[in-house]
Amino acid sequence: MALTGRAALIAALGALVTGLLLPHWTGIVAVNLPLALAILCDLALAAPVRKLHFTRSGDTSVRLGEQASVQVTIANPSGRTLRARLRDAWPPSSWTPGTEIAASRHELTVPPGERRRFTTSLRPTRRGDRHAERLTVRSYGPLGLAARQGHHHVPWTLRVLPAFESRKHLPSKLARLRELDGRTSVLTRGEGTEFDSLREYIPGDDTRSIDWRATARQSNVAVRTWRPERDRHILLVLDTGRTSAGRVGDIPRLDASMDAALLLAALATRAGDRVDMIAYDRRIRAAVQRRGAGETLSALVNAMAPLEPELVETDAHGLAATALRMAPRHSLIVLLTALDAAPVEEGLLPVLPRLSHRHTVLVASVADPRIAEMAESRGTVQGVYEAAAGARAQAERRRTAELLERRGVTVVDALPMELAPALADAYLSLKAAGRL
Repeated sequence: MALTGRAALIAALGALVTGLLLPHWTGIVAVNLPLALAILCDLALAAPVRKLHFTRSGDTSVRLGEQASVQVTIANPSGRTLRARLRDAWPPSSWTPGTEIAASRHELTVPPGERRRFTTSLRPTRRGDRHAERLTVRSYGPLGLAARQGHHHVPWTLRVLPAFESRKHLPSKLARLRELDGRTSVLTRGEGTEFDSLREYIPGDDTRSIDWRATARQSNVAVRTWRPERDRHILLVLDTGRTSAGRVGDIPRLDASMDAALLLAALATRAGDRVDMIAYDRRIRAAVQRRGAGETLSALVNAMAPLEPELVETDAHGLAATALRMAPRHSLIVLLTALDAAPVEEGLLPVLPRLSHRHTVLVASVADPRIAEMAESRGTVQGVYEAAAGARAQAERRRTAELLERRGVTVVDALPMELAPALADAYLSLKAAGRL
């Protein structure tokens, strides 16, 4: 049972009357007894809470930062009118901070034997699965003095997918892919290692592309055209160890890596390549394998949604063994991890020959914009010390990248907003050079 503000106000006025006019037990009984009877009658006339029936419907997934709607249908099988206030409880990260109270509370009236529907709007601020907690119902009597209160568990799960903000770069990368593939009107045809077709020589073509045998069989000079390789295998490896938990700018390093991986996957599937993914620290946290071109991106997004960094050191030997098992033939292995000196030198470098001997390896890492800001600090003593610390951190990252590059690894080191397009450009460069 819950008393309302109206009941409290009447009780306060009654206490004032009792204190001023009837300051004895007779006045207390004369004022409070009718109020108590009114509260009991109001409570008796309120619709029962336990008999209510609830069902949910609506969105089951939403991208991070976008709005989702979950509808709740309430049925009142009793013979009394339901005058209710409801709280639809979800985890705090289901709403933008400061909007939870307004978004989770609802008021409605349901006549006997009828149904009503209300909508809870959610705007999650974190990835993962959000589960509805419970519905709290306050059923008020006709006088508005008292209410019955109860809880109902109405399960529902909303999966919050990665935002994939880098998809805005996809049209420009696809245009470059079509240029490489020779499907657009450009001065030079796409280059690669797969023979495409013969065509008539045009002034300005590379004379090394002339096919002399075909030229001898016809009156015109014929040149060979090439296209990038297709049906190549790409394995995305997300490091979910402790280094992925660090925040770069406003987002965790893992989220920036996911965004870059999704853009690369979208581009590679359009290019006709096959994309698999594993998330690993000391064991496999998620895996996507053998999906068709039309299913790959949605499978990746759903697999990445519940991933969270684990505060453990990544097992580099286990990671390499898992990658080799998932890529038995020559593949492009894209490792999205940190370029911190200690984890790379002690973990990745010893196992790198096992990967680079059979595969093309690309390491992508998210740089911290705060380090760049520190390196540019000047004007104060603190600023000079920050600049020295930032410059030293940048020098260590460059040295680590050089160690990897000397072992034949392509390294992409960029700020969070620049990593995705930089990784896509590196993929296109490898494809144009015929290194996949």
